[in-house]
Amino acid sequence: MKIFLWLFIFFTTFCIMEFMAWFTHKYVMHGFLWSLHQDHHHKHHGSWWERNDFFFVFYAVVSMACIMLPPSYTFGIGKPIGFGILAYGIAYFLVHDIFIHQRFKLFRNANNWYAKGVRRAHKIHHKHLGKEKGECFGMLFVPFKYFKR
Repeated sequence: MKIFLWLFIFFTTFCIMEFMAWFTHKYVMHGFLWSLHQDHHHKHHGSWWERNDFFFVFYAVVSMACIMLPPSYTFGIGKPIGFGILAYGIAYFLVHDIFIHQRFKLFRNANNWYAKGVRRAHKIHHKHLGKEKGECFGMLFVPFKYFKR
């Protein structure tokens, strides 16, 4: 029975992270921490590392803390929460950093309807280079209007 509870918590955490990514992006990255996120929209640097990557580090630390803290600190559900955050982080990195922004030259030839829709939605977001009017979407739950067959 415990395995089903852990799986439920893991998948629920993964889905909640989609909301957290949207919320953080809209209200934190395009809000009071725009100074960290700005270099993601304006490539005025020659480095592979962006200040924007500190958001990834933050969520990685939260994930590791959930996994590594003893059950008495996490009500016994820290590990599935931590691994749910980790799984979302891996999925986000694959879709956003590798597939969309091509930080590593992989998945270049993916041209199915889902791939095109995700790319289209992200281009609309990056069309606005400033702090304001940055239309935000999740990574997995992109509005269907961007998917054309």
